[in-house]
Amino acid sequence: MQELKMALLELGFEMLEERQRQIVEQIKGWIFYWIKNSVAEKEKLNLSTFLALKLGRDYSLLSMVFSELEGTTIEKFLIHQRIERAKMLILYDELNFAEISYELGYSSPSHFSNQFKLHTASRPINLSE
Repeated sequence: MQELKMALLELGFEMLEERQRQIVEQIKGWIFYWIKNSVAEKEKLNLSTFLALKLGRDYSLLSMVFSELEGTTIEKFLIHQRIERAKMLILYDELNFAEISYELGYSSPSHFSNQFKLHTASRPINLSE
């Protein structure tokens, strides 16, 4: 398999899975950016449009590739990352729950609270995740 990959690279081609893995890593990178970036940008675009623009590909293709390689959807990955970021913000104790909700782009503190409870029920905050 390695010889085939090298031969394809020499001809200017690459294995599809490698290209798909790169796309997934780019999606993850932009999701991390999205979570940490200003709320103003989140109010202008939804995540699917944002990813499609940043990666220059149709969102349905991005979603399909991500789901196939990661075994989860982009939406579920985003929720997980938002919750992990919320845990960190709570630990630092610099923002209240409403401010964290706003910072992470939730539509309301109650929506954030419900999602947080759903995803952290009976699980302690783990800084190593």
